[in-house]
Amino acid sequence: MEFGLFVQGYVGKRAETDPLAEHKALMEETEYVIQADTSGFKYAWASEHHFLEEYSHLSANDVFLGYLAHATERIHLGSGIFNPLAQVNHPVKVAEKVAMLDHLSEGRFEFGSGRGAGSHEILGFLPGITDMNHTKEIWEETIAEFPKMWLQEEYPGFQGKHWQLPPRKIFPKPYGASHPAMWYAAGSPSSYAMAAKKGLGVLGFSVQKVSDMEWVLEQYKTAIRDAEPVGDFVNDNVMVTSTAICAETHDKAVEIAVNGGLNYLQSLVFRYHDTFPRPDGIPEWPELLPDYTTEIIELLIAEELMICGDPDEVLRQCKRWDRAGADQLSFGLPIGIPYEDTMNTIKLIGEHVIPKIDTDPVHRTTRFRQTAGS
Repeated sequence: MEFGLFVQGYVGKRAETDPLAEHKALMEETEYVIQADTSGFKYAWASEHHFLEEYSHLSANDVFLGYLAHATERIHLGSGIFNPLAQVNHPVKVAEKVAMLDHLSEGRFEFGSGRGAGSHEILGFLPGITDMNHTKEIWEETIAEFPKMWLQEEYPGFQGKHWQLPPRKIFPKPYGASHPAMWYAAGSPSSYAMAAKKGLGVLGFSVQKVSDMEWVLEQYKTAIRDAEPVGDFVNDNVMVTSTAICAETHDKAVEIAVNGGLNYLQSLVFRYHDTFPRPDGIPEWPELLPDYTTEIIELLIAEELMICGDPDEVLRQCKRWDRAGADQLSFGLPIGIPYEDTMNTIKLIGEHVIPKIDTDPVHRTTRFRQTAGS
């Protein structure tokens, strides 16, 4: 199992007292990725969100990732996601951004796409549309066009229902052989199976606990055996996410979690991501989840809904995801937790956890492995 970091420009309530909160949030998250690179993480995923106050102010993630391409050396930089709906980002512009980032990172870029997970965000670009399912057909008609834009000397053009383009040569072409690995942000069992059939890796932002891996893998690993990849190769890969807090002692890690305002972050998740399944007990916004107490944090740890503890405990918790079959475990690190504690989490996991689970420290790119036939 490989390890990643997920950043999204979470500002939270800090802006109520700090006029520079937004700036600090974005700059601190670049430093988290730079530290993750040093600490042996393989992936860093940057979200693309629009209009989501407090929850995510990382809208221009291509700019963010371009900076990190220069500031890091080994870590793979992924769009989590680029939204290729023509009304949000024209597909040709997406193809150009992917190829450009592939060059700037010298082959370390990973192309994650998706339809967006919330009506407040996506329907802002689709006036008059009230059903989020409408975005599925836009994404479906678009995703297979990207490899053609990258690999064909001249793209023959496209005449679809939602966008059109005459024949054009699209530049730049990707760096090196083939094109970046392609991923899809999935939120339901049917989405995992659909992604597998298209040969796409899955960004499993909706996976909540280890036991959820059962249906994820059943839907995905079965379907991918018969994949008809839209790209140049099959990216057989499932990433799952979890909050992670690691400290020198168990009690210190729990204390950080209690004081981190994680209930507010979780409330914002379900405020904006209204296409995610809503678990029992999650209130409707603006009602908030109750403040997390020590007892609640201990329960979340016991129920495998949070990775939290000293390095030995975090190692054991991560090994459960590894045994369940996750290909990648990516950690969300909300700004509600102080900068120093988040940096310490990244360093401790890099020192005590990753070397004992990740068996590919070279972190070669998927497509170069495919080209080599390995």
